[in-house]
Amino acid sequence: MNKSTNSDSRFVHKESRYERGIMWREVLILSLASGAAHGGFPYITPTQGQVWPIPREVKTTEKYFIMGPENFNFTIKAHTCDVLELALARYSAIIFSYPGGDKQKKADHENWRNNDISADPLTGLDIVLTKECEKYPYLGMNEEYDIRVSSSNNVGTATLNSTSIWGILRGLETFSQILIPDPKPPTYVVNETIIKDGPRFPHRGLLIDTSRHYLPLLQILYTIDILAMNKMNVLHWHIVDSQSFPYVSEAFPELSGKGAYNQERLYAPEEIGQVIDYGRLNGVRVVPEFDTPGHTQSWGPGQPGFLTPCYSGDKPDGTFGPVDPTNEDNYDFLKEFFKEVAERFPDHYVHLGGDEVSFDCWKSNPQITDFMKKENITGDYGKLEEVYITKLLEIVSNLPTKNGYIIWQEVFDNGVKIAPDTVVQVWKGGWQDEMAKVTEGGFKTLLSSCWYLDYISYGADWRNYYSCDPFDFNGTSTQKELIQGGEACIWGEFVDKTNLIPRTWPRASAVAEKLWSPEELSKDANSAAPRIEEFRCKLVYRGYNVESLGPSFCMGDNI
Repeated sequence: MNKSTNSDSRFVHKESRYERGIMWREVLILSLASGAAHGGFPYITPTQGQVWPIPREVKTTEKYFIMGPENFNFTIKAHTCDVLELALARYSAIIFSYPGGDKQKKADHENWRNNDISADPLTGLDIVLTKECEKYPYLGMNEEYDIRVSSSNNVGTATLNSTSIWGILRGLETFSQILIPDPKPPTYVVNETIIKDGPRFPHRGLLIDTSRHYLPLLQILYTIDILAMNKMNVLHWHIVDSQSFPYVSEAFPELSGKGAYNQERLYAPEEIGQVIDYGRLNGVRVVPEFDTPGHTQSWGPGQPGFLTPCYSGDKPDGTFGPVDPTNEDNYDFLKEFFKEVAERFPDHYVHLGGDEVSFDCWKSNPQITDFMKKENITGDYGKLEEVYITKLLEIVSNLPTKNGYIIWQEVFDNGVKIAPDTVVQVWKGGWQDEMAKVTEGGFKTLLSSCWYLDYISYGADWRNYYSCDPFDFNGTSTQKELIQGGEACIWGEFVDKTNLIPRTWPRASAVAEKLWSPEELSKDANSAAPRIEEFRCKLVYRGYNVESLGPSFCMGDNI
């Protein structure tokens, strides 16, 4: 009897501690909400069933429907293809793999919906693709769609309409986000909703760097997953740089054979094909970058004569500088190399770099000096770079695949003659003036200057990215029509497989909304904060270890 009494006492004591813990949690939340916590960061309550990036037009009512896996189906009503069929399988898994499953505590969701409210069932989503599927995504593809979840539809059925498979993909992501988890998972409630949506800019990208640190294939595929969930549509693959050359060229195998970190850290042709095809299935373009004439130290071991020997006095000192622009054999090599690149990557554009070229080695080399005298280039090494870049651009633009190219802003700044469909990527400070100059010159332009994610700071720095807008420069409406969008950049000096996903997301999601959503709907970070918190929770629920944006918690996240 005494044992039983003592046991009960211990049990009561334990429960009291639990109750005190609940009270302390409530006090903590109140202090966070008032900004009294360390650093003054307020607690942010996530929204429910809101969409990121915010759509162009949304109309909802208080009427809602209930849906669950036992009686819900996607139905294709018009055209179809492998992209659509695989997308439906993917979103079926995303929607009905609700976190917590049967273990989900009903108490965690009591504030989401009252159990005694009845609603009509939503038994399906009709997919209406009115034109045949296109094979690959491309700059300027149609991504518009509309969704109708309404009692005026066929009873219990919603519709998703688009003239493009890419619009269908964006609409499926939106549909997955308007669903609100029900207290009885894996069911959902969804408000009566009409959405009409499409992107503000056609190019919405993320740069990843696989030279400073090799990124395993799976990490690249995860990145494509999250790009699509953010309605971003370009993976800018900065695949090689001075540190390593992991790209396997079949025409020039010694480039990776001697230029990679080792032979385990390579991207073989079949792996590159997997990335491209996975991007295709998610509506994400894969644009490779091979940056020259600088950033090329890893090219040298596998291609003798490609780099410029540096001199100390009148003798080579054993080091090498940028590409040797005086060696005609180099242009034959580049023609064959980029022919292979263009055949392997189906996108119309190849990024050719052209940034941060140091002239010190060129200045030290007597052969370079003699070449400049012969060509009447009097001491301006920027003009020597122009000679090289001009020949390179001519090579790429005249490949059998008729490729276009993207370049960093220095190529434009140095006065190189570039083709009319060239895209200039702006990355330096003073970007407003640069955007004005480039667009005044009549060239398509991308912004990256204010979206360098590898620069990290204490606090909610996503707000800084959200405050930057590509139209924030003095220019005419004609100039602003040339803005194609922009890219966030996650350079790899301090980023590898361990922190690529958490350091990039959801900070890059701020950029995604700035590039997708109408300007008037994406100005206020305070109003965006609860929605990005909800979106961050969605990414966590879907299995991606993305970082926290500040004090908050996700419903159903019991870890």
